[in-house]
Parts: sequence; structure tokens; C-alpha cells
Amino acid sequence: MKKIIVVGSSNTDLVISCDRLPEPGETVSGGEFARFSGGKGANQAVAAARAGAHVTFIGAYGDDDFGRAAKAGLKREGIDVRHFRAHAEASSGVALILIGGRERQNLIAVARSANDRVTPAAVNKARPAFCSAAAVVAQLEIPIEAVQAAAEHARNQGVPFILNPAPATRLPASLLRLVHTLTPNEHEAELIAGVKGLSAAVRKLRQLGCLNVAVTLGARGALLASETSEHIIPGACVEPVDTVGAGDCFTAWLAVGLAEGMSLDDAAKRACHAAAISVTRPGAQASMPFRSEVPA
Repeated sequence: MKKIIVVGSSNTDLVISCDRLPEPGETVSGGEFARFSGGKGANQAVAAARAGAHVTFIGAYGDDDFGRAAKAGLKREGIDVRHFRAHAEASSGVALILIGGRERQNLIAVARSANDRVTPAAVNKARPAFCSAAAVVAQLEIPIEAVQAAAEHARNQGVPFILNPAPATRLPASLLRLVHTLTPNEHEAELIAGVKGLSAAVRKLRQLGCLNVAVTLGARGALLASETSEHIIPGACVEPVDTVGAGDCFTAWLAVGLAEGMSLDDAAKRACHAAAISVTRPGAQASMPFRSEVPA
């Protein structure tokens, strides 16, 4: 089992499934409500653990029912939560999610929370955990300074740093130069690059310093761009139920593949299969497939 460090957020997802998503100012009634464990960091930690990695999760939660339930859920997945710390002065992360339409697309709002307390100091306290890591994963639901600290630890250990740049924002070149593989969706790629058009955005991201870019394309699969090539990895044809967490699933399985020594292409192919399985199930963490379910 390869060791993966995931530095990131933990949220409780409060989800309403509707026939369609509302327009601004509109109320859509009649949906079904569900509560799931979520947060991009915690989602990726669970996905990586189910992919067969030994996962250490670095994050923060509030001293409340949501936070205690989140920590217990990660422990049940076999994840090392010694660096997932409580903060009494902050609430645990909560995301409000609407899912609707024929393609089951989603709208998500995330509240300020203990996730904002994941600081470089918190990452540095977990420095010994990085010494045996085979890959490091982060997202942008925590302060960018903590993401930078995680990236620097990965560089110091000579292991891949995989960054899922969501929610999207312009990123400093000092961080992008530390990225082994960036995993945005199409919108995020264009926003971060500051240019329109997917191919142009991918080229710009590589010029800014990313070694590789893997753009998730939903049902179409993923676009891989490296120093030597740019091509599509096809997606699997499935009937979607809930697309929340699909990008997290892809990122985690890609990271595990790279940690295991797979090529970027092979790791992405397996990650696309895993993400396709995840969208056929409700919930974020609950939808993550186990290694035995995903073609080798």
C-alpha cells in the first residue's frame, strides 16, 4: 500500500435533488433531501483509501456534531486522522448542494468554517508524515498558504504533488511550478489560465509551470497534456445519478496510480473508470468505488 497525504477540507453535504435546478430568484419545490459526508479533501481521502492507498488526512473541523461525525467516518475508512484537528472556536464545514436536470448537474455553496484554520503551521506539524509519502494531494477549499506548504513538502520529498484547483481562482506561479499534475475541469482550466478555449488554457497552464494537466470533461473523459502529447482519455458510458464528487474521485485515483508508478495515461484511464462508477451512486464519499470494482 502506497502512502498518500491529502491536505484539504471536510464538509457535511446537505443535498436537495430537484427535477431541475432553479433560476436566480426562483424557488423549486418537491425535491428530496439527504445528508452526506463531503468536502473535497475528505472526499479525495476516502477515494484514495478505497483505491488501495494508506491515507493520512490533514485538515480541521469544528467541535460539533458535524465534525465529530466526519472524523468518525474517515476513521471507519481506515484513514489516519491524527492530523485532522478540532477547533472549538469554528464550526465544521457545511456545503449546500442542489442537484437537478436530466444530466444531474449540481450547484454548490460552501460556508466559512474550520477549513479556514488549515494553516501552514498545521501542515508543518505533520511534517514526519510526508517522509514516507508517495504522493501529496490538495485542493483549494483551504487557505492557499497551506496548499503551498503541502506542495513544498512534496517537492522536498521528491514525490508528485497533485492539485485539484477547485473552487477555481488565479494561482501564483510559485505554486504552479510545484505541481506535478493539475486536475481542473474545463471552466476551472480557463479561469486559472486566464484565457478562453480549452487547448489554449492547457498550454498556458503548462507554460506557467505545471508539469502535466489532466482536465476532467465529465462523460467525455479527460484531456491529458504533458511535455510530449495532448490527447483525450475517453470516459465510460453510464447513466448518471449524482455527479457530486466525480472530480474528487478522478483526482484521488490518479494520485494513487502515480504513487504506484503507473504512467500518467494508465493512471488517468483507471481514474476515469472509477469516476464513471461514482456518478452512478448518490453522495460524494459514499459513491467512491473500491479497488475491486475498477478495472486494472
